[in-house]
This record gives sequence, structure tokens and C-alpha cells, in this order.
Amino acid sequence: MWLRGLIVTLLLALLFGGIGWHKYGQYQHFQAMMAAERPAVVVSSAAVEAEQWPVEIRALGTFTADQGVHVATEVPGRVQSIRFRSGQSVEAGQVLVELDASAERAELRALEADLELAVLDLRRAEDLRQTQAVSQSQLDRAATLVRSLEARAEQHRVVIERKTIRAPFSGELGIRMVHLGQYLSPGDTVVTLQSLDPIHLDFTLPERHLGELALGQRVQAPVAAWPQVAFEGQITAISPELERASRTIHLQATLPNSEARLRPGMFSQATVLVGEARPVLTLPRTAIAYQAFGETVFVLEEDAEGRLTAEQRPVRVGQTRNGRVEIVDGVRPGMEVVATGQMKLRSGQRVRIDNSLELPSDVAQR
Repeated sequence: MWLRGLIVTLLLALLFGGIGWHKYGQYQHFQAMMAAERPAVVVSSAAVEAEQWPVEIRALGTFTADQGVHVATEVPGRVQSIRFRSGQSVEAGQVLVELDASAERAELRALEADLELAVLDLRRAEDLRQTQAVSQSQLDRAATLVRSLEARAEQHRVVIERKTIRAPFSGELGIRMVHLGQYLSPGDTVVTLQSLDPIHLDFTLPERHLGELALGQRVQAPVAAWPQVAFEGQITAISPELERASRTIHLQATLPNSEARLRPGMFSQATVLVGEARPVLTLPRTAIAYQAFGETVFVLEEDAEGRLTAEQRPVRVGQTRNGRVEIVDGVRPGMEVVATGQMKLRSGQRVRIDNSLELPSDVAQR
């Protein structure tokens, strides 16, 4: 009986011993793999550059016309003729639409005939007054009738004139909103009219910037429709009152627009240049790793054996302009850092530089 127990014990010892030896071999193999040197990671590099950045303030703005109106009729009437095309350039005073004024002209002719007769009666009364043939009151009534008829005739002339709708200033017309034979009521829009050169940019800034702002400061206003064109003007108006709800100040810049590329309603992320250029250290935007605990970069260094490694360092960043980031603290001019490929790195890892991997500039600036 004891012999059977001994055999079972020996068998169990051999089994667990074999398993333990196998696990120990796996552990030794894992340690050997960990001890083996990691291959170098291929990355691209960029140097810390010293630049001069002008002091500027960013703001969101909307373009508005120098003058812009909805041309509308002041008196009712039926459209008799249309003298313009949609999108046409017009001069101040140019006829746009004529309303039917035949009834008013007929009434004016009748009033002018009555006025002519009343003037003759007044002259006779004046002659007869000299001989005391008529009383002063009769002469006064004749004079009053003449003035009344003159006023009524002038009123009809004004109504007839208002039935001819003219451009109040020179500019660009919008889309026509009336048709021949259409009846218009007072206030109905005929067409929009915008004066586009110059054009204004309206924007707001927080009140803390008020001390930095002044009339004549340069304003750069890029737009999405013309991404390669640098539109530039200057501040021409600063509101004397701040918005009470938002504590912001309203400003207006004026820009030349001879080619009519800028249109009212366009959006722009404008830049106000408020000071002289200041020295800054910059890196490409792709070189910055944004972490929950802060921003970092991988600095390229040589180890004791002369091999290139990447060391992760924290940095403090400032403004971002044209795909480059201002580095306030953490780097020195001329220092080489990893520009792309940080996702594959850990601090102290060997790297190999291949700058053909660098992202195109249009991608890096997004």
C-alpha cells in the first residue's frame, strides 16, 4: 500500500517539476527578448527656430457694405417698366423701375387747369380791389385758392416722381424681385443695392484689449473664398460704448475692395496688429504632443555610444500661427526634435531620421 503512495507521489513530483521547468524556460526566454536591443524607429525631425512675431489680436468678424439698402417703393402702383438686370452695376439716380402713373398725371393736368383759372381770378380781384369793387376778404379767398391748388399740384408731382424708382447711390444690384404688371404696395422690395468699394469689417473684442487699440491700426482679414489672398485694411471706428451683456467693444475696419472679391455677410478670422514684432521660439505644430498632463516634445540626443535617441520633455506653448507653435519654455534655439512619428516612441528609444516623412504644409497647418 505504501509502495503505491510512493509511486503516486513520485509521479506528481515529476509532473509539477516538468511544468515548473517549462515555465522557467519561458521566463528566461522572455527576459532575453526584453534584454535584446529594440530596433530604431523611423521619424522626421525639425529644428527649434527663432522668429519675429508681431503682437496681434485675433477676432471673428463679418463684412458689411459701405452702403446697402433694399430699394423699395414708397407709393402703390403697377409695374409699367423695368430698367435694370439682376447683378448690374448702376450709378446714383439711374432709373430702376417705373410704376403706372397715368391716373396721377390726368389729375395733375386737371389741377393745373384749375390753378390757371384761379390765378386769372386772383389778378382780376387785385385789379378790382384798387377801385374798391371787391372786398379784401374776397381778394384773400382768391389768393388762398391759388395757394391751395399750387400745393395740391405739387403733391401730385411728388407722387408721380416717386412712381419712378431710382438708385439712391452707385453700387451693385442684387436679384430682381418684381415683374412687369405686378402690383406693388408701399414698402415692397424691388431689388437690393450694395456699395462694395470700400467695404467694412465689423468685429468685437473683449474689454481687456481696449488699451491696446487705436484708429489706423492694420487689420488682416483672410476669407475662405480666397485663401491665398491677403486682404488688409485699418481700423476706422471704435465704438465709445461697450456691450453691457458681453463686456465687448465693437470695432470697424475699412478695406479696399476694387475687385469686389469681398462681399457683405462674408466671415473672417481677422488679425489686428497692435505692436512691434517680438522674438519667439517656434516648432511645427506636428512636433507637439498634447497630453492630459500637458504638452511634450521628443528631443533628439546622442547616448554614450553615439546613437540617436528621443527623450520626452515637457514644454509650455503659446500662440499658433500658420502651422507653427510658439514654445514659451522647455527648448533652446537650434535644438532638434521629432516632427512626426511620436506615437511610436517612448522616452530613451533609438530613432532614425528620415525627413521625407514630413507632412505637407497644408496638412500641418490644419
